[in-house]
Amino acid sequence: MAAGDDRGSPDSYRSPLASRYASPEMCFVFSDRCKFRTWRQLWLWLAEAEQTLGLPITDEQIQEMKSNLDNIDFKMAAEEEKRLRHDVMAHVHTFGHCCPKAAGIIHLGATSCYVGDNTDLIILRNALDLLLPKLARVISRLADFAKERASLPTLGFTHFQPAQLTTVGKRCCLWIQDLCMDLQNLKRVRDDLRFRGVKGTTGTQASFLQLFEGDDHKVEQLDKMVTDKAGFKRAFIITGQTYTRKVDIEVLSVLASLGASVHKICTDIRLLANLKEMEEPFEKQQIGSSAMPYKRNPMRSERCCSLARHLMTLVMDPLQTASVQWFERTLDDSANRRICLAEAFLTADTILNTLQNISEGLVVYPKVIERRIRQELPFMATENIIMAMVKAGGSRQDCHEKIRVLSQQAASVVKQEGGDNDLIERIQADAYFSPIHSQLDRLLDPSSFTGRASQQVQRFLEEEVYPLLKPYESVMKVKAELCL
Repeated sequence: MAAGDDRGSPDSYRSPLASRYASPEMCFVFSDRCKFRTWRQLWLWLAEAEQTLGLPITDEQIQEMKSNLDNIDFKMAAEEEKRLRHDVMAHVHTFGHCCPKAAGIIHLGATSCYVGDNTDLIILRNALDLLLPKLARVISRLADFAKERASLPTLGFTHFQPAQLTTVGKRCCLWIQDLCMDLQNLKRVRDDLRFRGVKGTTGTQASFLQLFEGDDHKVEQLDKMVTDKAGFKRAFIITGQTYTRKVDIEVLSVLASLGASVHKICTDIRLLANLKEMEEPFEKQQIGSSAMPYKRNPMRSERCCSLARHLMTLVMDPLQTASVQWFERTLDDSANRRICLAEAFLTADTILNTLQNISEGLVVYPKVIERRIRQELPFMATENIIMAMVKAGGSRQDCHEKIRVLSQQAASVVKQEGGDNDLIERIQADAYFSPIHSQLDRLLDPSSFTGRASQQVQRFLEEEVYPLLKPYESVMKVKAELCL
């Protein structure tokens, strides 16, 4: 490192997730201060429980620990870790330095994973608690958008080729449905989190059994008391030295799935921006291109896609880590987990903040949508025209042939000459179709081609979306702000 080892200076690399993108609240959850303060809190909870169960720990020692939870000498801790090559013992010594009376009972009976793993579980829980309302707000904003445009016809696309009509609101509900699944999965994985608890070096609780002179009941009470203090309803009964790393797989799998949802949504928005049917917010002084001043690039959606790809790949880390944990534990999980867990949550936080910002300012251009419908609808209406002619006394086969010839001519104008679709004008000019000329406007009404789309939107929002959002009503008014 450069002189002074100033890792926060412009001369040192900093993760863009923290310096550019993620919210201050999510950055704090994964900060050193939050982590090591939680270590101290866990040592305090352990000492309190041990005292309650009869170990010779004084009120004075407990009070000294309480008074110094936030008094962290990070410089001393770094120096101790450099000397000891052990992060937990470095902080045991640092905490003991400011708690001389309690120094001898800090970390009593515990192993490093008592503070390390339990802190990670607390952090995972708190980080999920930050993500859940953010995702709920995104769903709420998109639900408002879908409801307002539930009946606005738009051209559907399959294979990114023109297909039957849908509505702008119905298409948005495709996005919402995926996000609702993500919200349910995030809530499930959050509620399924269990505390590692007080288990000892290989998960057998042998050290605590010795402290309590073979009293099984007290060891179980100790485990439960600390679990309750940490705010968890359950603790693992079985652990090795660590909690099973499959927990990390479950958490990051849900975040990766969220990344897939966001990538699909923002890709759709980018494609619609190219078609000029919809745009993300574009600020008054925002610059789209340094060379092309007319550009209105969908940079927010592009950022979401870029980060979502990263989020989707991060699940490979816990998958591989869990697969190579030998017996009760190996330390090759540690450095990897320091990176992938924090990055997954900071990335998810960023894309949700950005997607909320997008969803609060989506712009729709109905005239552009209408023009594209007019270009494609004549071909889609041919079956309705044939049915109307048959009802008027015509032959289905004769009408089909007439339509086929006129359609090919109109297609040639579009493809070979670059003109507009003039199929309807050709039908209006052909005397064969005179029995239904007066019906053409009705037969070409876009709303008659959207099926039950608007009713589906209404039912979906009322039966599935709004009930899911009800627990988050108190935080719905919070606006999204982009860091950069």
